[in-house]
Amino acid sequence: MKNFNYHIAKDSKEASKLSSSSSAFLAGGMTTIPSMKLGLASYKDLIDIKNIKKLSGIKISSKSVIIGATTKHVEVANSKELKKTIPSLSSLAEGIGDPQVRNRGTIGGSVANNDPSADYPSACVALNATIHTNERKIEASKFFKGMFETALKKGELIEAIEFQIPEKSSYQKHPNPASRYAVVGVYVAKYKKDINVAVTGAKPCVYNDKDLSNALSNSFSSSSIQNMELDSSDMNADIHASAEYRASLVVTQAKKAVDAC
Repeated sequence: MKNFNYHIAKDSKEASKLSSSSSAFLAGGMTTIPSMKLGLASYKDLIDIKNIKKLSGIKISSKSVIIGATTKHVEVANSKELKKTIPSLSSLAEGIGDPQVRNRGTIGGSVANNDPSADYPSACVALNATIHTNERKIEASKFFKGMFETALKKGELIEAIEFQIPEKSSYQKHPNPASRYAVVGVYVAKYKKDINVAVTGAKPCVYNDKDLSNALSNSFSSSSIQNMELDSSDMNADIHASAEYRASLVVTQAKKAVDAC
């Protein structure tokens, strides 16, 4: 691992000022540090943001839940208030990685990294989330651009993520048995006017499956999507699952999510 400068930022403004074309923000470090150790990434400066109090915590109102970017997975999983408001989000957090990852990893880091098999991006898309940064607010539908690619500009820092409270919701995934990453994960969220079916792990980037959404809008039951066959031409394929298998898993996990709502 190459040498780098380590900074501890006292607030978002200072963190942004310290950033450059060769820097990274550091909170849990669950992706950044392993990537550096393996030589997959190299930075001149690491900017530690985990002690910025403004970036941590869970706030619940009548219509939304705001979670600070440096809030750890374990805090989301264990929040009694969140379990009452959006239990599916707490359940998602509880299924991330292992205890070590959940006690170090942060929601903002996961969303900013946008791993194609990560869990939180599906929650953002399904729950009509708004990503609050130090510069602007970005709708989740416009935030995730591609594999490990987001709408964030260099030096732009996620401060919080705001989720809209649904009428019903559930997240179901087929996990990799070792990493617990989603081979395929499906987050179904029912609102008064919309039904979102956010899928992670199946394609290079999280997406809202419109075919499943439309079918469930006509009839919110697993039987309405029982015989659906999805196009697998742009699905991921690797040693864990073929594209065709992933397409079938999307339907299977979507049915489980609807039944669990």
